[in-house]
Amino acid sequence: MERNHNLDAQHAHGSEEEAFERSLRPGQLEDFTGQDHLKENLKVMIRSATKRSDSLDHVLFSGPPGLGKTTLSYIIARELGVNLHVTSGPAIEKKGDLAGILTALEPGDVLFIDEIHRLNAVVEENLYPAMEDNYIDIVIGEGPNSRSMKLTLPRFTLVGATTRAGLLTAPLRDRFGYVARLDYYDADELAFIVRRSASLLGVGIDKPGSFEIARRSRGTPRIANRLLRRVRDWAVVDDIDVIDEALADKALTRLDVDEHGFDYLDRLYLEALVIKFGGGPVGLDTLAASVGEERDTIEEVVEPYLLQQGFIQRTPRGRLATPSSFEHLGIPYQTGLI
Repeated sequence: MERNHNLDAQHAHGSEEEAFERSLRPGQLEDFTGQDHLKENLKVMIRSATKRSDSLDHVLFSGPPGLGKTTLSYIIARELGVNLHVTSGPAIEKKGDLAGILTALEPGDVLFIDEIHRLNAVVEENLYPAMEDNYIDIVIGEGPNSRSMKLTLPRFTLVGATTRAGLLTAPLRDRFGYVARLDYYDADELAFIVRRSASLLGVGIDKPGSFEIARRSRGTPRIANRLLRRVRDWAVVDDIDVIDEALADKALTRLDVDEHGFDYLDRLYLEALVIKFGGGPVGLDTLAASVGEERDTIEEVVEPYLLQQGFIQRTPRGRLATPSSFEHLGIPYQTGLI
């Protein structure tokens, strides 16, 4: 019988937006849209673990935010019929925090660590024997009277998620039995997700309306659901029963989301790169300072989609704007303006 899913305390009281996202998450792999190759592999692994009455191998998901890494961890636990324990790399500050989490696990449980690349070195080193040999060493007492005790842990599955796979250490990465990267979704997949979410929310939407939201969602389900919620607000205020292409376009334009899905920060970044710095090359720190944002925000949130869509290039000398960026801003393509 499936046991109840447990949430880490810091996630128990999420924001309204997080609660909205959770309500739209699919509960099983069959309902998860996109990432077909990854889903097929997970199906085989889950069926094998179930037939062997064994825990699933440790799994690492990487990729940009909002593509379904957390959702897949929930699905894995549900498909296995076990508890899910949720935490994040920054929340595990010391060895004692890790020990408390690991000793609360039951046989077969899934432990999900978001932002796993942000584990500190001491915690990470103590995670290795837990992953490989199912034990953890704890120190009892202080000073000369202290002694080390080995605690045996039940077999469990660690699901790690990271947006910065390059920051993972090789020893940690090598301890995962399955490493998968989630890719951006195409417009058809996102349109299907938008229609499914609209149905769950009790909102009418036609196919052109769902596609208009989808193609401006940066290839990301989380953004698609957020934009759907905003377009729904316009439909409610205007007393419109079914969201169509015209309403979606009107609402998204008013929200400063253009035809490529770029928002204010994206355009600010492109304008800085193209207009202020003549298309580059220019360093990341300089760009971040020019738009008034943190370096990590630029690198993790803004640039991945711009790179994927071919609007910028990363080079050893810095960021370069492509002809698409100039065209998008209505500026003749040229470099070296400064």
